[in-house]
Amino acid sequence: MTSETDADDVHDDIIYPSTIPFILVHLGCFAAIWTGVTWQALALCVTLYWLRIFAIGAGYHRYFSHRSYSTSRAFQFVLAFMSQTTTQKSVIWWASKHRHHHLYSDTGHDVHSPRHHGFIYSHLGWIFSRKHDGPDLAKVTDLTRYPELMWLHRNEQVPAGALALLCFLLAGWSGLVVGFLWSTVLVYHATFCINSLAHVSGRKRYVTGDDSRNNWLLAIFTMGEGWHNNHHAYQSSVRQGFKWWEFDPTYYLLRALSWTGLVWDLKTPPEPVLRNEQRLGAKVINRAAEELAARFNSERIAAAIAAALHTPELSVLQDTLTRAHHRTSEMLKTLHVPHIPSREEFVREAKAMFARTSSLDEIVDRAHELLIASVGARLTAPLTWCQRAQRVMVEPD
Repeated sequence: MTSETDADDVHDDIIYPSTIPFILVHLGCFAAIWTGVTWQALALCVTLYWLRIFAIGAGYHRYFSHRSYSTSRAFQFVLAFMSQTTTQKSVIWWASKHRHHHLYSDTGHDVHSPRHHGFIYSHLGWIFSRKHDGPDLAKVTDLTRYPELMWLHRNEQVPAGALALLCFLLAGWSGLVVGFLWSTVLVYHATFCINSLAHVSGRKRYVTGDDSRNNWLLAIFTMGEGWHNNHHAYQSSVRQGFKWWEFDPTYYLLRALSWTGLVWDLKTPPEPVLRNEQRLGAKVINRAAEELAARFNSERIAAAIAAALHTPELSVLQDTLTRAHHRTSEMLKTLHVPHIPSREEFVREAKAMFARTSSLDEIVDRAHELLIASVGARLTAPLTWCQRAQRVMVEPD
C-alpha cells in the first residue's frame, strides 16, 4: 500500500527536464507515419528487441548486477556495450541501483517499490529522480576497477548512438524510426514491467520478505526475467526458471555460450532451494514476521485489554509491565491477559499469507513476539491513554 507522504516525497524529487529525451523517444515512434514501415525495418525492430532483451537479462542483470557467471574481459565489454544500446544508462549505474533494490526490496528504501511509491513511479518515475540520478560507486567496486567500463559510464549514450546510426545506414529513416526507436521503447517497458508489474501480479512460490512474483507472461517477453520470485529467492543463480517448464531462454543461450568457452562458472540454485526446503535468512524471516504481525491491530488489542480490566487491575498490570522494562513481551506471555491472539491464530494467518516454507515456525514466533512487544508498549503508556481506550471500546459506534 502506498502512503500519500511517500508518494509526494518521491514525486517532488523528479528532475522533470531529464524526462524530455525519454518523451521524445516515445514521440519519435510516430514519425513512422512519414517514414513508412518497411519489411526491412520491421525485421530490424524484431531482431533488435530480442537481442537487447537478452543483453539486459544476460548483461545488466545476471552478469553485472549479480555475477551469476564468469567471462573474459573482452566479452564483458561486449556485454556492456550491447546492454547500453538500450539507453538504460551505464552498466555501472544499472548494477548499482539493482543491488540497492535487493538490499531493501519493497521497503521504504527500495528505489522502485510499488508498495511504497506507487505503480507509475516504480515503473519509470524513479529513473528521473534526483536521488537516483547518479550511481552509488561503493556498491560496484568490482566493476569500477575496469577503465573501459568507466569509459562507457562517462559516455553512456555512445553504444545507443552507434546502433541508431547503423539502423539508419541499413534501412534509412524507416530503419531509424521503426528499427531503432520502436524496439527501444518496447525494450524499455518490458524491462520496467519487472520492477513494477512483477511486484504486483503473479504467483509467489517462495517466501522472500518482499512482493516479488513469478509472472509467466512477463517471462515470455523478457526471455526469462519474469520468474522474479524465483530470482529473489536465490539471486545469484544464472537460471531463473527453476522448473523445467519455466521458459528461460536467456539461461539456455548462456548455457550454449558456455559450451564455446565464452562464459563459464554458471551458478545454479542448490537442490534445497529447488525443492523449497531451504532455511530462510534472518532478514527475510524478520520482514515476513513484520508483515504477519501487522495483520493484527496492536492498538485495538491493547485497547481491548484495557477495556476488559477495571482501573485498579489495569494500574497493577501497567506497574508490573513497567517494572519488567525490556522483558515486557515475556511478562505479557506469562500473565495470560485476555485478547492476545494465540499462536495457533498466527499459524493460520501465516499459512494463508505465505508460500510453503520450512521456516514458518520462526516467522510465527517472531511475529508473535513483535505483536506482544507492541501491545506491551501501548499498555505501559500513561494511564490516561488506557482510560481513553476503555471509553472507546465501550462507546457505541
